[in-house]
Amino acid sequence: MTGSPTQGIMTVLHPVSDLAAAKAVYSALLGAEPTADSPYYVGFEAAGQHIGLVPGGGPQGMTSPVAYWHVADIEAKLAEVTAAGATLKEAAHDVGGGRLVATVTDADGNVLGLLQDS
Repeated sequence: MTGSPTQGIMTVLHPVSDLAAAKAVYSALLGAEPTADSPYYVGFEAAGQHIGLVPGGGPQGMTSPVAYWHVADIEAKLAEVTAAGATLKEAAHDVGGGRLVATVTDADGNVLGLLQDS
């Protein structure tokens, strides 16, 4: 089976219960200050990856970290992975600046994120 390639995992979001405490830990871990810092999201850039902290799991109700695979065409990749047996969890939607995200679950319930930048 072949399909469109991904650009790899370049974004990982972590749900956190205490944003200030998590920001301190991740700043120490990554040796960097956040590049995005708001009450609803804190983001870091580290070695070509984006690490995000989402208080309370955000509106999507995250309960564990979600790795986002960067793709050129999110709708095509959603069609490929659902045809292969994944279940759509969150349809593609714009989260700002033309960035589209979606999530699916595999047969074991693992959440897989897809991300397309415009």
